[in-house]
Amino acid sequence: MINLSIPKKKRIYIPQNLEITWDNLEPILEELLARPIENVQELEQWLKDKSELEAALEEDFAWRYIRMSCDTANEELVKNFQYFATEIEPKISPIANQLNQKFNDSPFIEELDQEKYFVYIRAIRKSLEIYRDENVELLTKLQVTQQKYQATTGAMSVIINDQEYTLEQASNFIKDTNRAVRQEAWETIQQRRLVDKDDLNILFDELIAMRHQVALNAGFENFRDYMFQALGRFDYTPKDCYDFHEAIEKEVVPILRERSEKRAEALGLEMLKPWDMEVSTTGKPALKPFKNGSELIEKSIDCFNAINPQLGQMLSIMKANNLFDVESRKGKAPGGYNYPLAETGAPFIFMNSANSLRDLTTMVHEGGHAVHTFLTANLELNDFKHCPSEVAELASMSMELISMDHWDIYFDNEEDLLRAKREQLQDVLKTLPWVAVIDQFQHWIYTNPGHNAADREEAFKQIYTRFGAGFSNWDGQEQEFGNLWQKQLHLFEVPFYYIEYAIAQLGAIAIWKNFKENPDQALTKYLAALSLGYTKPINEIYETAGIKFDFSVDYIEELASFVKDELQKLG
Repeated sequence: MINLSIPKKKRIYIPQNLEITWDNLEPILEELLARPIENVQELEQWLKDKSELEAALEEDFAWRYIRMSCDTANEELVKNFQYFATEIEPKISPIANQLNQKFNDSPFIEELDQEKYFVYIRAIRKSLEIYRDENVELLTKLQVTQQKYQATTGAMSVIINDQEYTLEQASNFIKDTNRAVRQEAWETIQQRRLVDKDDLNILFDELIAMRHQVALNAGFENFRDYMFQALGRFDYTPKDCYDFHEAIEKEVVPILRERSEKRAEALGLEMLKPWDMEVSTTGKPALKPFKNGSELIEKSIDCFNAINPQLGQMLSIMKANNLFDVESRKGKAPGGYNYPLAETGAPFIFMNSANSLRDLTTMVHEGGHAVHTFLTANLELNDFKHCPSEVAELASMSMELISMDHWDIYFDNEEDLLRAKREQLQDVLKTLPWVAVIDQFQHWIYTNPGHNAADREEAFKQIYTRFGAGFSNWDGQEQEFGNLWQKQLHLFEVPFYYIEYAIAQLGAIAIWKNFKENPDQALTKYLAALSLGYTKPINEIYETAGIKFDFSVDYIEELASFVKDELQKLG
């Protein structure tokens, strides 16, 4: 009998049932600050004790965020989240900086294993460099203000055929074989988004102003340059991002343009409109890989078991411990995420399933993150688990492709299976220009902080057009076209977290290429890379996975051609 319980890690330093209030936390933080450190062994113990406290704090915050996003209309849950954001975090922040300083000033740092602690020490020093007391209040305000996006979008719903749907559920109608049905659904969804357009623009203006001030306070010209440091982007620069955008434009956009021409031909249309981009060119209804959320979870466990029983067991443990909320409903925040529970060592998967193929890929994507959480659960320090997004998204995007070998679990019809794989590979390619659009848009937003909403809309249109504008004709839908950026949660809640998807997508294609040549070896290397957490620089983690950390034109051309060839093999 497989044990599906999660043994809670025993606390050694902090009380077992510590209630997270400032009165309870302050003495612990003060003890860490005051504790004398007389040798390297005491320094390592101090790091472990600090790590134990950080894990407890992170898990407490995680649950507040999870519960709030599961029910954005519940004022009590919103207050619980805001309590941590306004009463705990701002008081911890200056002390956390003092603790970093205490560590950095210790003469025993040089006696630590420099290879083991290299990434950690580098991150601490960067954090000290950009920390400013005057930003504590601003960052707190940002944390609370950005949650208004969830509340606004979580309340969005539309009426189609006299029935109320969330926007995620309504998007299924855009795959309908009847063009009039999908046009009406598309227009209904976009009109609903436009209702809140001005409110979201006002919110975004507030966020930009605060973020720009954070950057100025820390001695940067703009928020873009500040965030490159705050995100620990030691391995590439803004110029590398621009070069990456150009490479995607050169190598990927032409493939997608060619495929869109074939789409128009297959659909018998002279011109593709935005509502023609999701419908199957086979003339058949949208794929339904599962009936409901519980079946999605069961089939995903079976799929992960087929890849490797250890992976299936991870999802089974999550199911047994109610660590999923997968179905779309009104009042639930949009999007999907895997939230690691730092103390428990397992994650929570949140998503908005509407029983579509996209939901299947979301589940295996978040499942890849979940595997990463389990594999790093026992790393010595909590910070060792804090992977940069270029590594975290490699875990998830690779799983999307690796899992395709077992998608027969979701599709008992061979024709549907081939179609699902074709649609997935097309999405892999479509990811790259959309990431380039959002990333370049963010560079423009934060290096032009004095812009207004109209300037922003115009900039978005120009950038999106450069990358194909979704390969459809937008005449008559100019207002909807200019507002598309508002659907991207990352812009509001996690600024500059986006280029990582494209970097990791390339890495995932490379892992899948290796997997097709030698599945066992590729899977072993992939899991070995994930097990490192963030104890090595990004390029070394990618090397452990058997791939290159590279986004040059040549590499993109090689991998895009590989995906194109695989698509052709699928018919």
